[in-house]
Amino acid sequence: MPELPEGQPSRLRRALKAAGRAATAPVRGAAYLVRSGRAHQHFFLPVLNGALGDQLAARYDPRALRMSFRHGGHDVAVADLDLGGPRQKTVVFVHGLMGDELIWQTGFQDAPGFRRYGPRLAEEAGVRALYLRFNSGLHLSENGRELSRLLTALVEAHPDTIGELALVGHSMGGLIIRSAGYYGSQAIGSEALKTVGSEPGLESGEAGAPENDDPPINYSAGPGSQKAPWLAHLRTIFLLGTPNDGSWLEQNSHFAARLLRRIDLFPTRFLSNALNQRSNGIKDMRRSILVDEDWQDAHADDLAPPRTAVPLLPGVAYHILMGIWLKTNRPAALRQYFGDGLVGRGSAQGAEIFGNEAALPPGTSVRTAEFGQQHHGGLLTHPEVFQYLKHWT
Repeated sequence: MPELPEGQPSRLRRALKAAGRAATAPVRGAAYLVRSGRAHQHFFLPVLNGALGDQLAARYDPRALRMSFRHGGHDVAVADLDLGGPRQKTVVFVHGLMGDELIWQTGFQDAPGFRRYGPRLAEEAGVRALYLRFNSGLHLSENGRELSRLLTALVEAHPDTIGELALVGHSMGGLIIRSAGYYGSQAIGSEALKTVGSEPGLESGEAGAPENDDPPINYSAGPGSQKAPWLAHLRTIFLLGTPNDGSWLEQNSHFAARLLRRIDLFPTRFLSNALNQRSNGIKDMRRSILVDEDWQDAHADDLAPPRTAVPLLPGVAYHILMGIWLKTNRPAALRQYFGDGLVGRGSAQGAEIFGNEAALPPGTSVRTAEFGQQHHGGLLTHPEVFQYLKHWT
């Protein structure tokens, strides 16, 4: 019998190893699922709230999330964030639908030592990074108004440590930032601000950074001004994969639900009712409804509902960061429509609001950056996106 070359396993040994791997595959798969489940268990509440958060809040369910700053996996009141030290540029990160604050910090499948945008910006750009979590199933305008209140509490509780303010929003988070700007710009009385600042859970902050030689900035909104005081600090807004003109996915869901209802058979009515159980936050994404009056309108469910145009804020630099998922050899119309896979390119650009340079408020600028072959979630980990944020923060 011929001898096997040295180091060459026999067919029997190879077969036994293959059989062993096949036999243990279910165990290894189950172990992976357990590890993955433990790593992602923090997503359970955000996903539940994104899908049904409006219903949870309506019945005061304890699982309904409340917008708050987050640190170490816990809600933190503004005063408890311990913002000491000198005045420092502060970046507030706002997640998207069904997300939480950890998407800006870490991920289960990230390489060892890999740091996401928040920690890296804090270290490399010398900024203060703050993170929010909120109920993404509520109306965009409800979350926008609450964000404005929370930012008001932040700057009022820490007037000597909050310097320039930058807001970074992914997907729905960008819409909530824009809605917050709208409500912050509305006339509000001092009593309303006082009430906002005293609400439990609406407090935040963190530690200092290097001084610079720039002349001091007057962050006062001015005597008699009724705008939210955080607007005086705001300098930059980053919108990552934000559907400024609505989501094609939600538009199709809305059309399908209406069509099934019109057919008016028991199975189609059942499917239509099931589709319509999606949260108000998801439904608002159809046309990116940012103010209360639009979703309260009697025609809000029409195919072409009314939508209030929310203007850009004066003196703010807007940065629109878009991903293009399909390869360049695909038809241009498909690349335009699907965009990053969830947000169309045209919607992310928001031509109706951002496209007319002549109509920009004083001191306002708009920059657009496109990242090829990047899907919606990839915008949260893309190295070029980080370098862009670092450069313009």
